[in-house]
Amino acid sequence: MCSRCFGFPSSNPGVARRAFLLLAAGAAVAAPALAQVEVGNPSMARNLVPADNIEQAGTQQYGQLLAQAKAKGALAGDGNPQLQRLRAIAARIIPFAAQWNPRAAKWKWEVNLIGSKQINAFCMPGGKIAFFTAILDTLKLTDDEVAMVMGHEMAHALREHARARLAKSVGTGAALSIGAQILGLGQAGDVAARAGTQLITLKFSRNDETEADLVGLELAARAGYDPAASVSLWKKMAEANNKAGGLSFLSTHPSGPDRIKKLEANVPKVEGLYRSAKR
Repeated sequence: MCSRCFGFPSSNPGVARRAFLLLAAGAAVAAPALAQVEVGNPSMARNLVPADNIEQAGTQQYGQLLAQAKAKGALAGDGNPQLQRLRAIAARIIPFAAQWNPRAAKWKWEVNLIGSKQINAFCMPGGKIAFFTAILDTLKLTDDEVAMVMGHEMAHALREHARARLAKSVGTGAALSIGAQILGLGQAGDVAARAGTQLITLKFSRNDETEADLVGLELAARAGYDPAASVSLWKKMAEANNKAGGLSFLSTHPSGPDRIKKLEANVPKVEGLYRSAKR
C-alpha cells in the first residue's frame, strides 16, 4: 500500500464488487516462530488509532476501489490465470502472517487484480491485497518475485504502518476521536471518507520500507519462495525505473544500492527457512 495514484473516478456504492475471500489456514494461529530478521518493535504511535477502525476504513476503501475498477471493466474475474496465480501465492504466505501480528489470524484476506498501466501493488489494513497488471507484465515477475512484492505489502499491514502514520499525521486528539466518528458518532461519513482516502495516499518512512522489506522477505521464505528473488526484484525495479524515467511504485519505494545491500545481507538469515519449506 505504497504508491496509490489510481486515477479512478469517485465510487458508485451501487456497483457490486467481485472479491475472492482467502481464509488463513489453521497454521496461522500457531505460536509465533522465532523471527530470523531484526526489525524491532512496532511503533507505539499506532495505539492512538483503534485497530478495528483502521481495518474497517481499509475494507471500505478497498470495496470502493474494486467497484470502480469493475465499472471500468478493469477488475479481473475469478478465472483469470494471473489472478489465480496471485491467489495461490497468497494462500502459501498467509498462514505465516499471524506470527507477525496475531490480528491477522482473523482478517478476511482478499486478493484481486486490477488492469492498469501503473506498476503498483498494495495491502490495506485488514489483509486487502491488490496487484495492478503492469507490475506483473512489465517486470515479467517470477512467482518468487511476486511473493517478495506480496510479502512486502503484507508486511506493511502486519506492522500496522498505515495505522501509525495516520496517528502521526492527524495528531493525538484527532486520532483518538477517529474511532468513535467512523462508527457513527459525530460526522461519521466525512471522517470515514477522509480516513479511507488517507489509507490510499499514505507514504511510508524509510524505516517502514526497511521493515516491510525484511518482514516480507521472511514471510516469503517461510512459504517456500527463494529469498534471492528479493534482490532480483529490486534490480528489475531499478532497471525499469531508469527506462521509464520514474515508476509510481518507486515514488515511495526508493530503489538503490543501499536497499539491495540490506536485502543481500539478510538473505542468508532466511535461507534455512526456505530450504525447510522446500523439503
